[in-house]
Amino acid sequence: MEHVLDAFIAYLHTVKKTSDNTEMSYRRDLRKWITFMQSRGISDVSRVREEDMQAYLVYLSENHFAAATISRNIASLKALYQYLIDEGIVSQNVASCMKAPKIEKRVPGILSMKEVVTLLDQPSGDSTKEVRDKAMLELLYATGIRVTELISLTMTDVNLQMGFIICKDLHKERFVPFGDAAKAALMRYLEKARGEMVDNESENTLFVNCSGVPMSRQGFWKLIKYYAKKAGIQTDITPHTLRHSFAAHLVENGADLRSVQEMLGHSDISTTQIYANMNHNRIREVYAKAHPRG
Repeated sequence: MEHVLDAFIAYLHTVKKTSDNTEMSYRRDLRKWITFMQSRGISDVSRVREEDMQAYLVYLSENHFAAATISRNIASLKALYQYLIDEGIVSQNVASCMKAPKIEKRVPGILSMKEVVTLLDQPSGDSTKEVRDKAMLELLYATGIRVTELISLTMTDVNLQMGFIICKDLHKERFVPFGDAAKAALMRYLEKARGEMVDNESENTLFVNCSGVPMSRQGFWKLIKYYAKKAGIQTDITPHTLRHSFAAHLVENGADLRSVQEMLGHSDISTTQIYANMNHNRIREVYAKAHPRG
C-alpha cells in the first residue's frame, strides 16, 4: 500500500500543487491508516471494505484522538479514495461511508492589549537577532497573518512606502496593511540587521535565521515562546495567538467583519464571526459588572 501512498503524494505535488506541509500531513495520516489495515491482514487497497473503515474510526476514537484530528484523517482518506477512483485503481469508494465527528468551535485564546505591548517590547536590544525578532513580532501582530505566511514573505512582498504586504497561496493573493510601529521595525531590520545575516545575495526571503537561510516554523515557535516567558505572560501562547489577538482587537475597536475576514484570508465569514461573538460576550460582562441592575 506504500506505493499507492507514494503515487498519491506525487499526484498532489505535481497536479494539485500542494505545499510541503500539506503533503506531510497527508502522508502522516495515511501511514497511520495503512499500519492499521496491515494489522488486520490487509495489504492491498482493493481489499479494504466499509467495515474496515468503520473499524478504523473506532480505533481512532478509542485511542482518544481529538475530533479535529479524526476529521482531518477522514478528509485525507476521502481525498485518497477520490484519487483511487479517478485512476481506476479501485471501483468502490469505501471512504464515503465515513462521517466526521462534530467539532465544537472553541473560543480562541487571545492576549490583552497590555500583554501584546509587553510581548512586543521584549526584543529591545541592538543585536541583529533582536532587531529581526522585533520586526517579526510587530509584523505578525500588525497583520494577523499565519506564521507560514510570515516566514514565506519575500523582499518583493513588502511595500514599505505604501505600508502593506502581499500574502500568496495557491489560489489567490491578498493585500494586508500594517501600521507605523511595524513599518519602523521593518525598516530598522532591513537597514541594520538583514544584510549582516544574509551571505547569499540571491536570497530573497524577508526573514532569515542566523545562518542566513529562511526562518523555519519551529524556529519562530521557539522565538515567540522565549519572549512570552521573558514578558511574564502566563498563558501558553503560540504564533497563532497573535493572529487571534489581532482579529479580536480589531473587532473590539470597531472594525467590520468583512474587512477582518479579508485581512485574515478566511474563505467563509462564519470563521471570522467568532471574534464578534467574543466581543459581544465581553460587552455583556462589562454591562453585568457596571450596570446597577445588571
